[in-house]
Amino acid sequence: MGHLTPAQLKGWLDDAGREQPILLDVREPWEVRICAIPNSLHVPMREVPARAAELDPARPVVAICHHGARSLQVGVFLEKSGCAKVHNLTGGVDAWSRTVDPSMPVY
Repeated sequence: MGHLTPAQLKGWLDDAGREQPILLDVREPWEVRICAIPNSLHVPMREVPARAAELDPARPVVAICHHGARSLQVGVFLEKSGCAKVHNLTGGVDAWSRTVDPSMPVY
């Protein structure tokens, strides 16, 4: 599993010539209501096992949570389930809001 800083993810998302990842936000619904990275797919962590088949295993996936711990666990699960290109967003949306998008609420 790869690990991305928020700045690295921002660079990836800004690169139109690079295959765009699935931004898999595994936080709880109440957390997503506070803030979310645009174009993220919200699948709460507890639902990932039942919904993993919705993900294209050939596409890169960036797992996202509040600080990076839940998304790390989901990333391990996805790798074991056959996803070949899984990355964890180090520091989660908290780090994203502090380093990439200061307009995003912090909680």
